[in-house]
Amino acid sequence: MGDMRELVGGLFDAHPGERPFLVHGEHTVTRAETRAAVEWEAGVFAGHGVGEGHTVMLQVPPSCTQIEALLALWSLGAQVMLVDHRLKPSEVDTLRALCRPQYLVRAGAGRSPLGFEPRYELVTVCCPDGAPAATAHRLVQFSSGSTGVPKVIGRTPASLSEEIDRFTRIAGMPTAGERVLLLSSTAHSFGLIAGLLHSLVAGGAVVFARRVSAKDILAAAERHDVQAVFGTPFHYELLSTARTLPDLPALRVAVSGGEIMPPETAARFADRFGLAVGESYGTTETGVIAMDVSGATRPSVGPAAPGIRLRIHSGEVEVRLPEGSPYLVDPDGGRYVDGWLRTHDRAALDPDGNVRLLGRGDSLVVVGGLKLDLAEVEAVLRAHPGVTGAVVVHAGAVEAYVATGPDGALSPGELLRWCRDRLADYKVPRVIQVLADLPRTSNGKLVRRRDALLAQSSDRR
Repeated sequence: MGDMRELVGGLFDAHPGERPFLVHGEHTVTRAETRAAVEWEAGVFAGHGVGEGHTVMLQVPPSCTQIEALLALWSLGAQVMLVDHRLKPSEVDTLRALCRPQYLVRAGAGRSPLGFEPRYELVTVCCPDGAPAATAHRLVQFSSGSTGVPKVIGRTPASLSEEIDRFTRIAGMPTAGERVLLLSSTAHSFGLIAGLLHSLVAGGAVVFARRVSAKDILAAAERHDVQAVFGTPFHYELLSTARTLPDLPALRVAVSGGEIMPPETAARFADRFGLAVGESYGTTETGVIAMDVSGATRPSVGPAAPGIRLRIHSGEVEVRLPEGSPYLVDPDGGRYVDGWLRTHDRAALDPDGNVRLLGRGDSLVVVGGLKLDLAEVEAVLRAHPGVTGAVVVHAGAVEAYVATGPDGALSPGELLRWCRDRLADYKVPRVIQVLADLPRTSNGKLVRRRDALLAQSSDRR
């Protein structure tokens, strides 16, 4: 499918309209009802002037409203810039300045969601300095760049269509009539494409928990007799702490996406629930790369997904993207070369062709299922007028070591407030150490080893 309107129509046409699609609490929305809501929202957006090739930044918390708005905008041929609802206003302003959307669609003020909410009022703002789409990309997402400038990543209708088809060809994925408890964010690739869009084309239903707690998640799983759970390692760790487990006779699939699951987390979940956790490995740029729904190939993430060409080059995974570069903005440069996308994920292939990941080759880490570039946090800290240098590391939590000079009087609390005003909550360091200076190598490079940073902190005391 080369057109987004055709893709959206095809997703709804794949199965009869009376089938359930979105389930929250006791409320079920059918495919036909969702389609009608999408058509109504499209009419509202068209009334605002949104049409083919227009650029729209969408920042709405996970909800039926978010899903309907996205599909409605796509059905009009708009390029949708999907923004996580947790981003602070200053972060959104940075993205707006970078991408110049013609419209901003956001949820009405006064809501602080702790989980999935069915409905939000939408506010649509016209941006006079916006620009229409300059490329064929119709989904735009963002990822941190090592220079502090976000990478802007686009997916074309053909790329999205191919990934949806890829999921339908992966053994063990949910099929028609099955219910998926979706814990992964619908603003990110795995939740959006593997969860929502695949369920539409496969004829399944997507179930949402009221809140992100073991009690609420398991209550939803039991009430709706789900066959599958899609989440992140955080969710599976949370579920493993539940005091009592309901009877879940239909549950046959549990898949983790967004970050690689620690072996101990997978083992705890399997021990409590009697079900191995599968892995879905991919990137925002490529979509799914490798997947094993069953979890049988752990510690690998399974074989390359159908239609994916990958190679291990200089110890890192590279993926063939013949369509061209996925980047609208790439401040780092050099990741897409001669048709191949460098993931910066270190890996090896086992004799059966399964991909085993060995860690990152850059400063990207994952916090609670969300990708974070430590360099972005460093850039925010360095922007403080009293800071002379910053090193941020990840050791189970994000830790910042900040130099303020010998006469510096900054407190960790002040720096914490500075970060909270400029970074989404998941990016804010959990520990901030203020130092007179940062440790350096003999040739003047900053030392990024946590033990050396801790030693410098101890010396100051």
